[in-house]
Amino acid sequence: MPTAIALCKFVGTISLGLLTGVSYTLSTQSLPSLLTLPSAKPAAYTLAQTARLASLHIRTLSTISTSALLLSFYLSPSRVRHPYLIWTSLAAVLAGGLDLGFSGRGVQPKGRVVKDEVGDVNGEEVERGAREQQFIELVRMTLSGVGFTMGVVGIWGEGA
Repeated sequence: MPTAIALCKFVGTISLGLLTGVSYTLSTQSLPSLLTLPSAKPAAYTLAQTARLASLHIRTLSTISTSALLLSFYLSPSRVRHPYLIWTSLAAVLAGGLDLGFSGRGVQPKGRVVKDEVGDVNGEEVERGAREQQFIELVRMTLSGVGFTMGVVGIWGEGA
């Protein structure tokens, strides 16, 4: 049983680290590079696709991290139940559900976007959407980074 608990803690912490990396890459690499595209139509299409795919991966990593950390808390004997597992899983839930809090901001993925379905778009609207999405990813990166740090320090502190 201790091996299963340690494995759950490891999987949850690593998933939270991957979530931090995804948000970091989106906010510092992918979204700023969209603004260098020559016209608004390909930028709008690429932004919508990026938001859709990122949302899928972010929610998956957040769910895996939260589930594994809460399972390890539940499986742990009461004398070694550490509250950092609850706080770390809370950081994962907040980072994964951040899109719900910013429902009016950024780009909201609405299923598959076909390149020809992107109608007339304004370049300023695309830039605003990319900047807002970049802000959301910076906040997500901060939340998940704090959770990842708590998880690493917690695992290191208990010697697992």
